[in-house]
Amino acid sequence: SPVQTRPRTVSRDVLKQVKGIELRARNLVNTLFTGEYRSVFRGQGIEFAEVRAYQQGDDFRAIDWNVSARMGHPFVKTFMEERELTLLLIVDQSGSLHFGQPYTKAGLAVEVAAVLALAAARHNDRVGALLFADAPEYVVPPAKGRPHALRVIRDLVIEGNILSGST
Repeated sequence: SPVQTRPRTVSRDVLKQVKGIELRARNLVNTLFTGEYRSVFRGQGIEFAEVRAYQQGDDFRAIDWNVSARMGHPFVKTFMEERELTLLLIVDQSGSLHFGQPYTKAGLAVEVAAVLALAAARHNDRVGALLFADAPEYVVPPAKGRPHALRVIRDLVIEGNILSGST
């Protein structure tokens, strides 16, 4: 596996940095994403569920003509709606991003990832992360919940500092 594991020593500075990122990101999530999150419940979905007999009011475009021809009366296809999304944050931490004042581009990439992670957690979606430089360096498998989103942010901060050599 290209993923390296490192011992988890979380210092007060890292926790303070994660808390600061969370506070800034929470404010952005609450103001920018309010009302703009598109529901995955709209539409018919894409995963096939079943074929059932046509009922008055069904969309005629959903008629399954092959089954209808075999059975002698109309049948419609129904689909399952996708109810949860998986967000995989792919964060570049290569050397070309470690410049800028007062924040490095790598630090801003972590903050953008934090905003997206907290937005996904708020909508009960799964979130994971992949940090890479020349090759994949660190992976956090997707999971649900705010505590997991905070873990993703913490790991991005820790691993970003390890990759940049600032710890």
